[in-house]
Amino acid sequence: MEALSCLLLPWEVADGPTNMAADEVLVRAAAEHGIASLRFYGWSPATLSLGYFQSVSARHDDARLAALPFVRRPSGGAALVHHHEVTYALAVPPGREWHIGGPWMPCMHELIARALAGLVAGQVVPATADATRQDGETLCFQKWTLGDLLCRGFKVVGSAQRKYRGALLQHGSILLRHSEHAPMLLGLENMNGVALPTDRLCVEIAGEVARETGWQLVLAEWSDEERVAIPALVREKYGTRQWNERR
Repeated sequence: MEALSCLLLPWEVADGPTNMAADEVLVRAAAEHGIASLRFYGWSPATLSLGYFQSVSARHDDARLAALPFVRRPSGGAALVHHHEVTYALAVPPGREWHIGGPWMPCMHELIARALAGLVAGQVVPATADATRQDGETLCFQKWTLGDLLCRGFKVVGSAQRKYRGALLQHGSILLRHSEHAPMLLGLENMNGVALPTDRLCVEIAGEVARETGWQLVLAEWSDEERVAIPALVREKYGTRQWNERR
């Protein structure tokens, strides 16, 4: 049987509304055209993202957060400060053939942990049921839930999901180092004293995905249609007060 294919999009850095619009375009392509996609990206400027169900008032819990531009994610969970990190997004079409024997959340975290094992000295492990914890109400990385990735007592990887017409969008953050906007959170570089090259980290994670799934990862660019759809979604949704302040 022919291997399934997954598009691997180029690394890009963009603002919050553009990043969230791009992720939505991917899950729409998965639902409407059966196209799986994986992408890695960064954020500029540093941005606060709110979970879909989170109150906009949460950004005022800390003056450092209130000063940041913000965007509401299409997925749930708590707020994230996107600054010194690698973010990934995986869009999976409907159909059992796109699921590899278990939920995508712990599976993707396991693959990220494998990729990190060869890059950092500190052990990166999933949080267990007896290790869940909450140090604050606002930020995602102050809360440990089952399957989040931890390093030396700090959460370093967390993810969230959204379903769209049977397709799945999963996106998450890999915290590289602390931000002045959230200095209580330490990243992998802080704890291990070594710089993590973004390009190598993305290659290692993509390789683990290909090995685990058997998918053929195909280097791709955004289509002309997608290049039109992303800014349209920014104008109509992710860049609007109606969306970002809806709760």
